Amino acid sequence: MNQTVAELIRKRFSCRVHPDKPIDESEQQQLRNFLETHETGPFGSPTRFVLVAANENDRQSLKGLGTYGFIKNAQAFIVGAAGPGEKNLEDFGYVMEQAILSATGMELGTCWLGGSFTKSSFARKIGATAGETVPAVTSVGYIAENSKAQDWIRKRAGGAMRLPASQLFFEERFGEVLQADSIGDYAQVLDMVRWAPSASNKQPWRIVRSGRFWHFYLQRTKKYGKDSLMGRVLRVADLQRVDMGIAMCHFELSAREIGLGGRWVLTEPEIVKPDAMTEYTSSWESA
Repeated sequence: MNQTVAELIRKRFSCRVHPDKPIDESEQQQLRNFLETHETGPFGSPTRFVLVAANENDRQSLKGLGTYGFIKNAQAFIVGAAGPGEKNLEDFGYVMEQAILSATGMELGTCWLGGSFTKSSFARKIGATAGETVPAVTSVGYIAENSKAQDWIRKRAGGAMRLPASQLFFEERFGEVLQADSIGDYAQVLDMVRWAPSASNKQPWRIVRSGRFWHFYLQRTKKYGKDSLMGRVLRVADLQRVDMGIAMCHFELSAREIGLGGRWVLTEPEIVKPDAMTEYTSSWESA
């Protein structure tokens, strides 16, 4: 699409205002083709994604989340389903973010919407089975020309705020800040991780570099997760695991684009975690 991964990552934002204009059919087909050929995340969990046009029932299903009031004139939604698997939500986030970056390259605006969609009209529209979960959908449409309104909405949602690298990336152990001048081109890769979107902009990813390994950890926020109030009562998906998949997507796409090879492995190191809210997710083994 004549744009680098870094350009797409920096260009993407949570677009909540769209002109009331349907997406061109050729562009819809281009996005559908991408979804059909990108269904596998790093852990191989079964996922699938479908582009559907919005109707009134879809809009009603969003209102109960409290986020729908920030979305105006969405013309379509990317709806994804994750099958069973230990890392299915991480795979879901990884693949959905690929689709979002593809839409960004097509000059389309998108916005992640996480919630309890498993029994919604979205799930019915894609024929989600009993063994599948629909943890999030993404609204899609052209970007409104009123940039001042977009800037105001983005700042209000906290999208322009990012934690400093010193709070996210560490050397050998938590608390030992990773120095950017010691990691070469990986400094750019980590910066792209900083730009990853996340639920309520909590940025739950933490990375510890140890030799050729980059260990990814989830630093949980209390209100998220299957055992939280949102998970137990509202049955909202474990969105911070989805966030980890998004961060992994940014890391791998950015690394591969500048020639840094590697692979994802599950090999938890003997690194002392800072608290009970921190859990291991996966590791990138550099080539």
